[in-house]
Amino acid sequence: MRFGLFGINMDVLATDPGAAVAVAVAAEEAGWDSVWTGEHYVLPDPWVQPSPAPPDLPMLDPFVALTNVAAHTSRLRVGTGVTVLPYHQPLVLAKQVASLDRVAGGRFEFGVGVGYLAQEFAALGVPMADRAARSTEYLDAIRAIWTQAPAAHDGRYVRFSGVAAEPRPVHPAGPPVHFGGGVPRTFRRAVTQGRGWFGFALDPAATERAVAGLRLAEREHPRPAELGPLEITVTPDPRLPIDDDTVAAYARLGVTRLVPLPPDRLDPDRIIAFVRAVATRHLD
Repeated sequence: MRFGLFGINMDVLATDPGAAVAVAVAAEEAGWDSVWTGEHYVLPDPWVQPSPAPPDLPMLDPFVALTNVAAHTSRLRVGTGVTVLPYHQPLVLAKQVASLDRVAGGRFEFGVGVGYLAQEFAALGVPMADRAARSTEYLDAIRAIWTQAPAAHDGRYVRFSGVAAEPRPVHPAGPPVHFGGGVPRTFRRAVTQGRGWFGFALDPAATERAVAGLRLAEREHPRPAELGPLEITVTPDPRLPIDDDTVAAYARLGVTRLVPLPPDRLDPDRIIAFVRAVATRHLD
């Protein structure tokens, strides 16, 4: 089991970016695999469901936060969990991803999703109804600008031709892509197009259902050999302790990377203590 830390751009790690660096360095030294960001640009005020957090939650832009910690580490992978594709102009997002991947020396993990928060879509002026189709095309356009010379894309939402953008990501096909979401078409995309799948705040029962969907997609759709084995990354239900029983339960389901939220996100010293305690118990 590999371990990543969720929320490197949130709470005190947003208001004190130096603390984020200290946590990331401690994670790297302790043998953790990665650190991950959430992404919300605005949150409903007052707090209403299904918003994941109150409106006063500090949250840095994921690409700024990850660039900060990537510049101070050398082995730790940095990931978005997840980037909401419809929120972004795809060529601008392609530039952000390629830039971060270069700063990180090819250590970026590109988690993507279609989004779910209606108030945020409305505030950003992005239609929510077609978010799945828009996300699919945006990712196609991003891959075009990374891999074609010159690049072109002619779709419903994005059209360009005769352009280039350098530098490209470190790896020719771009960074590993992890698809977030719990519906069959997401499982299919993870199997046929992605390095893996990302599930957020799932207990073992919910994880078992998602893994069953992924295994069904693997049986029904061939996985390109160049993608390698499917990675399954899960942020556990925050109410669960990261103890032997919890880790074993997810491992039995085929989870390859756990990305927990630290239990105390307001004190950098306690976050570092959590990172070291998990490493002592599960990584030594």
